[in-house]
Amino acid sequence: MPPRNNLIAKRFEQSFDADIRSRFFKGLDFAGPAGDPGWFGPGSAVWYVHSHLPTLILGLVSAAYIEGLDPSISWMGYDHSRLAERVDGVPTGNIDPEGGAVRLAHSISFFIGTAYGSTETAEKLARTVRAMHHTVKGTRPDGLAYDADDPEWLRWNYATVVWGLATAHERYHRRPLHDIDRYYREFVRVGEALGGTDLPATKAETAECLESYLPRLALTPIKAFATGPNLRDSKAKPWEPGSEFMDWAARDMLPRWAQKLALYRPPNPVALRLRRTALWTALNGLYEATGPLPEYRQAQTRAAGKKASPFISTAPATCDPVLTREEIEATA
Repeated sequence: MPPRNNLIAKRFEQSFDADIRSRFFKGLDFAGPAGDPGWFGPGSAVWYVHSHLPTLILGLVSAAYIEGLDPSISWMGYDHSRLAERVDGVPTGNIDPEGGAVRLAHSISFFIGTAYGSTETAEKLARTVRAMHHTVKGTRPDGLAYDADDPEWLRWNYATVVWGLATAHERYHRRPLHDIDRYYREFVRVGEALGGTDLPATKAETAECLESYLPRLALTPIKAFATGPNLRDSKAKPWEPGSEFMDWAARDMLPRWAQKLALYRPPNPVALRLRRTALWTALNGLYEATGPLPEYRQAQTRAAGKKASPFISTAPATCDPVLTREEIEATA
């Protein structure tokens, strides 16, 4: 555990508290009840992977990238989220950096809360996300309908997320898991809680699942405008979503078939090695300076002496009530 009185740790904690914890961790319980291991518990692969916040964030950014190669998801985000920049309510075709930051903060809250929160906290987060998905329905400009509750969409969405988190961990964590399939097996609990079925449970199954969707994928204008050379004038800081560097990092992690779809050409081998080494050093340097979040340490105390939870299905047993977006946000 690094000393918490170093300058980097203090600045990071202050920034995280102001930008994320105070806004997106409301109502989440990590300290109690005593003896509750939550969905996973000490010694689990999920606890280990998610405790390294820098690689967790990179994994989420990469997951969002490959997820958006599905045209329906591109239009879901364009029509129903704060991602799209709007002037007088009219989308401009650009990405709103603040909207991207809010989306990332919600994702961090969810994946920290479901990993380390109490059982009740994890269930609450899953209910909130399911309720939000129930409101995301519409029609693409080409006339095809989209529905965030569609089982095929849920399976694709799940596969992109677990792939992104696991791949970032394997490539950039200082000490990655030897058995990454343990993480894939455990993480199925999160996908089932969001309504997913027939979910891939190993690295190989996830890779096969992702590639099987290739005939349905495309680079929409939304995606094209927010990637590659089109980000050269981005005002986002290098470590923020929407920056040219984070866009490179996300595309560099993609499977080869997805890199071809996104028109990604890696730099020469020397430059590629230097970039990856610089990113590895930065991610692990930040982690070594700051250590795990306080929420992780609270969960350790809450679940002291408990083993990782045996797998129990978290699939919803009953239908969720129908809520408006305003009602969901008021109770989140």
